[in-house]
Amino acid sequence: MFANFVLTSIVGAVVAAAQSIECARNYTVHLGDVCDTISASQNSSTYQLAHVNPNIDEGCTNLALGEPLCLGEVGHDCQDTYVISSGDGCWAISQTFGIGLDILLANNPNVASDCSNIYPNEASFGLADAQTES
Repeated sequence: MFANFVLTSIVGAVVAAAQSIECARNYTVHLGDVCDTISASQNSSTYQLAHVNPNIDEGCTNLALGEPLCLGEVGHDCQDTYVISSGDGCWAISQTFGIGLDILLANNPNVASDCSNIYPNEASFGLADAQTES
């Protein structure tokens, strides 16, 4: 058990060092986890999760049980997220949460300006970011 903890700590340190990112929060992959469920349960947008963990492949198919993940970068950790529902669009989401469409898109650079690349159950939207809040 201790050897596993040491190995996990070493792997986590190597991943963080390779990224040159100071993690605000961490998460350990559990059996059955996929990026969308991790993002939704941990209030981390899917973009943020992918951005701070460049080792995750595009389809999120290479997560390993016990793998340490960074959930957000210190100073840019968006913890106010929204899980997409069927029929959602960027304008409606921005209106619902009272934030400008420009801020919504700035916080989510992975989202097309016409919102055509979002899908239900994606924890896609970071609603507030330390960089853009006033």
